[in-house]
Amino acid sequence: MASSPQAPDDAAKAPVYSAPALEKGFTILELLAEFPRGLTITEMAGKLGLSVSEIFRVIMVMERLGWLRRHPGDRFRVTMRVLEVGFKATPVDDLVQTAAPYMRELTNRIEQSCHLVVRNGNQGMVVYRQQTPGPTVFAVRVGAQIPLESTCSGHVLLAFDAVNDGPVVSSVIEDPAVDLMLRKVKSRGYEMMKSTRTVGVTDISYPIFGGNGIVLAALTVPFLQLIDGTQTVLRDEVRLVLQESCRQISEELGAILS
Repeated sequence: MASSPQAPDDAAKAPVYSAPALEKGFTILELLAEFPRGLTITEMAGKLGLSVSEIFRVIMVMERLGWLRRHPGDRFRVTMRVLEVGFKATPVDDLVQTAAPYMRELTNRIEQSCHLVVRNGNQGMVVYRQQTPGPTVFAVRVGAQIPLESTCSGHVLLAFDAVNDGPVVSSVIEDPAVDLMLRKVKSRGYEMMKSTRTVGVTDISYPIFGGNGIVLAALTVPFLQLIDGTQTVLRDEVRLVLQESCRQISEELGAILS
């Protein structure tokens, strides 16, 4: 006799658990990430559609544990503890420790600042920067989120398929023009383009690879063109020095480069 079709095994389905206080805590962190100057408890409650009483105790605990800090006007901001824990809990900490001395040497040689960008979902995130020791400084803030599809660092991460934090953004790759541009970036091994935000800056970026051959980060120099005649290292030389620094960092991380 033929067996009857079996009903789906509900027990095999992944259970959905609820932890309201924990969920509120993460939601508060995500909200404050959009407001670096901070928010009051009343403002947070309004933006989250909750009452003050629903989030007050959660915020007090987050403040006591060092995730939030109270500033004048009773405005709360996220502390650097978020970055500190994030670095320790992910491979970013090893990446930064390995890259830092090479980045210091790089800035000394080229008299320009540089920053390290990793993939963070559908965006890039600056996880470390090294400022030039010279008198004129142009640098990007650590923790800054950058779009992948329109920035020099993002082009490198997309072109070399930074899959450490998810697949490339499908909506970007489906654009034929962007796809062609990324193929060119991968073919020449780097990206160089005028800054989309700052006049007089040309961004230059190379990939950093890990031992598994996957690109871990993009190391980028926002090359600042000086007009007073004091520039001693020109853009093409900066690019070559940056290329060598990225090769050294990648090999230190276990990458085997041809």
